[in-house]
Amino acid sequence: MSGRRGKLGFVPARYGDKIVGGAEIVLRQMAFGLQERGWDVEILTTTALDHHGWANELPAGLQDEGGMAVRRFEVDPGGSPERGDLERRILHGERLTITEQQRWMNGGMRSPQLYHHLLDHADDYRALVFTPYPFWVTYACSQVAPSKSVLWTCLHDEPYAYLDLFQPVFSGVAGHLFQSAPEQDLAERIAPSLAPHAVVGCGVEVPERYDAEGFRERYGIEGPFLLYAGRREGAKGWDDLLTSLADIDERRGLPFSVVTMGAGEVRPPERLRGRVVDVGFLPDDERDNAFAAATAYIQPSRFEAFSRTIMEAWLAGTPVIGNAGSEVVAWHCERSGAGLTYDDAYELEQCLAFLADAPDEAAAMAASGRAYVLDNYRWDLVLDRVEERIEEWTVAP
Repeated sequence: MSGRRGKLGFVPARYGDKIVGGAEIVLRQMAFGLQERGWDVEILTTTALDHHGWANELPAGLQDEGGMAVRRFEVDPGGSPERGDLERRILHGERLTITEQQRWMNGGMRSPQLYHHLLDHADDYRALVFTPYPFWVTYACSQVAPSKSVLWTCLHDEPYAYLDLFQPVFSGVAGHLFQSAPEQDLAERIAPSLAPHAVVGCGVEVPERYDAEGFRERYGIEGPFLLYAGRREGAKGWDDLLTSLADIDERRGLPFSVVTMGAGEVRPPERLRGRVVDVGFLPDDERDNAFAAATAYIQPSRFEAFSRTIMEAWLAGTPVIGNAGSEVVAWHCERSGAGLTYDDAYELEQCLAFLADAPDEAAAMAASGRAYVLDNYRWDLVLDRVEERIEEWTVAP
């Protein structure tokens, strides 16, 4: 590295140690990792924590948060009735005019104060790293100083990705950091004039120890269970998963309970009442214990740019069942040989039957997953790749 010269600004729409969201968690860890390597790092974000209402919950201004300089700006939460209608049209695959797309973008959350701060102070930074791509903060602010803007893109194959208004962002920034080859392939298909880009992976912390039995005792969990971690939202496949599990239970009897940790309402079907355990938001070490205690980790989301939770499961020696509708999840499972995938409820049922009938084979399968993560996604490896690209794509002061 050439002296690690210049300040790096990380610009997520939300930031904090209790944020549930893969992009935000990873960007926070990346910022701390680069700071520990000698970079001058600052977080530029909003005073909001919740990505639904975007209420201003924290004080604006510059504070030290756990050893990181964090500069917060107030949010205009938006939420006009027209935006809801435009959103529905986007999700139904309708083609909006560029004017309608801009009204959709500007009708949601915005932070004009953050935008104007960058207009006035962009030259204070060597690079500005934004995530995820669909938020106004990324869309608008990355175009203030595009030669300094690097996107931790977090691209999914979803209707938003095909909107015309994102083309200047995809093509005009200094570079894109992708977490997987499928994410990069998708970007190259969507944006023929894609800016410089590279697959750098995604860093995953490697726990020193696990306490699986202690986790079971603390939460009163007995018997085999499936684990889900993250946002309990329809867009993440959570509701469909519960419906499928309830159907499987009626057909053949589900030999597993379900444990979930994260944010959002659990909303189990009546048929699964008493079989779904919500342990809420857990500290990192207890999350690790949950992964180790699980019989299998299940990833029902089709919209993944990387899926760190799969890596956390494999590090803990736990097999994975993933939605084959996510190219990234299927890619990881195929490369590692450590996961099963399903396209529909019938295939999910077969995956669960394998877990129940062949636990030794399932455990052996998971062992290759740990090696896969250690070989590819340790933070030291990922930070090396990120530093290399920042130095290649941006200019030192």
